[in-house]
Amino acid sequence: MMVVFFAILYALGSMLLGGMLILARVPGGYTVEVLWGNALGTGWWNYPGFLMVAPWGVVSLPFLATFAMIAVSLGVGIGITVAILIVYRLIRDRRSAGVRAGGVGSIAGLTPAMIALVTLGACCSTTAVATAGVGLVAQASGSTVNNLLINNWYLDVFQVSVVYVALVAQELILRVYGGLLGLRSVDSVVAAAGSATGLRPSPPPLAVGALRGALLLAGLTWSLGMFAEWAGPSPTLGSGGLWFQWLIQHQLVGDFAIAVALFPGAVLGALRRAALGPRALRLVLFLGGASLAVWTPPALAAAGAPGFLNELFGFAGVPTSWGAVSPAFGWGAALVARWTFQYLLLGLFAVAVAWAPTAVAAFMAPSRPIETASGSSEPAVGWGTASVGRRGAPSPAGALARRP
Repeated sequence: MMVVFFAILYALGSMLLGGMLILARVPGGYTVEVLWGNALGTGWWNYPGFLMVAPWGVVSLPFLATFAMIAVSLGVGIGITVAILIVYRLIRDRRSAGVRAGGVGSIAGLTPAMIALVTLGACCSTTAVATAGVGLVAQASGSTVNNLLINNWYLDVFQVSVVYVALVAQELILRVYGGLLGLRSVDSVVAAAGSATGLRPSPPPLAVGALRGALLLAGLTWSLGMFAEWAGPSPTLGSGGLWFQWLIQHQLVGDFAIAVALFPGAVLGALRRAALGPRALRLVLFLGGASLAVWTPPALAAAGAPGFLNELFGFAGVPTSWGAVSPAFGWGAALVARWTFQYLLLGLFAVAVAWAPTAVAAFMAPSRPIETASGSSEPAVGWGTASVGRRGAPSPAGALARRP
């Protein structure tokens, strides 16, 4: 009921602020219509739409905007509800901390996690991130903010993506700190997931955390940059070079970076297997990363899929026979950020993972021994895994985390 309440509250606020619900005195009775298009043939993402004129106001529900509003409202409702329940648990444990040794220290150590949980669950937080992210994606894709605002379907896609990533991040924080909060259900889920690997959660070091944050931001803006480019010419008119850029350079490299940033153990562990599927993926990932971070042939670059050296050559005035293309921006912070994060960071990371997934996995999720009930050592890696003994018995650390 709390999720439903906050979802409805957010939906009503979105409708009022977005002009989908206008409260005013309108003469006449009720008029209800289903709209299938307009005379100019523009704004295809708004149809079919619903329009109702009533004595108390006007309700207009464009198709894509309505779907995005429902999805975002449910996500915000879940996020806010989780944040409120965690804050309630924190206040309750703080009041009873005096009767438990070490209770105050344990709860005080959760302060950064609690701030993150509450922030991720706040509707204003996800909305502000989505609004600010439009400018970042415009810079990453070479488009303009005005162009994205005119094609407002892109805002719907971006809002849903931001809320989804926020909920995944919130869940990851709960998986790490859930045991200390007494969340037995979350802890049991993590223990079951890690029963096949013998691993347990361990917060990543600062360097790994910074890398994961950079990969998440760069991957999200680069992946959504494809939709920003679709706001110009129709994607159905794209050449083979553009489709290579959209599917391989944008989506494969960008989405892979997002997946590793959120689930490093699962994604990198799958690539270490010797099956044919991961090997083929590593090959395509290597080609996509190398084309971004290094160079693409002149024909491919001219078709719309340049690499870092292609734009660098174009900026330096090198002849087009070398594959030089003009950068999306003039010299400045936007161009430096595009080269640093989208081209070099994402491209080189994809090449490194494709070339040596084991070494990258060791850095992203470092192993260290932990003691089991029998006194033997078990390996442990980073975020998103759990610990059990060799015969499936929970480790002392897991039992301690579940202690009331």
